[in-house]
Amino acid sequence: MTDHNAASTNRRNYLGAVGGLAAMSTVGLAGCMGGSSDATGLLSTAVTDQPGDIADFESCVVTIDGIWVKPASEDDTNSEDDTNSEDDTNETDDGVQEQDEEDVDEGDSREYYEFEEPQEADLVNLQDGNTQLVDEDRELTVGDYEFLQLDIADVTGILADSGEEATVDTPGSAPLQFKHRFEIRENQRTTFTGDFTPVKRGQTGRYLLQPVATNTGVSYEAVDSEETDGNETDGNETDGNETEQ
Repeated sequence: MTDHNAASTNRRNYLGAVGGLAAMSTVGLAGCMGGSSDATGLLSTAVTDQPGDIADFESCVVTIDGIWVKPASEDDTNSEDDTNSEDDTNETDDGVQEQDEEDVDEGDSREYYEFEEPQEADLVNLQDGNTQLVDEDRELTVGDYEFLQLDIADVTGILADSGEEATVDTPGSAPLQFKHRFEIRENQRTTFTGDFTPVKRGQTGRYLLQPVATNTGVSYEAVDSEETDGNETDGNETDGNETEQ
């Protein structure tokens, strides 16, 4: 009788230990399957300059410190009848958006990504469809994004006719905002090309950088799953202002 009780006790202890190990294994497996980080894709950012008053300049060098992006909320995603949300600003015939500081979203829901080194782009060299990459293969969480903003640290503009330096800045020294929706897709590279140009403000001699809707665009291309750290591509899909697959 005593031996039977001892055997029962040992069996219960054994089953308890096995059950504990099984539970730990289940938790560990669940962690591996469900607790992994969110899927990611790549974002590259380029800039270009088309219309506006760039012809006034011998050079117009813009220094960019980083970018802001804003993940779209559920309400934003549900109202995607118009994938480009540029209705909040006045747009001229040549596509320049007359943006002031009240039009720029500086809320806490944005995400900021500082460049390892400030990037300089001379807008005079970025006419006629020329573009310059300022940030390449930045890894972001897959999803919809409402806009991209450039963190403009400095602008040095030299006028062509006088050789003098012009005053060029962003409205209210706020970020330059491109209200153009885009996606980050798993195992794909999103290239966001922001078009902006200096626009003269009356007879003041002052210029404001303004976004240009008509030539701001997004393209997508496939990358190998091992290359989401940002290397070579193996496929492409692109269009002018918006790309859908």
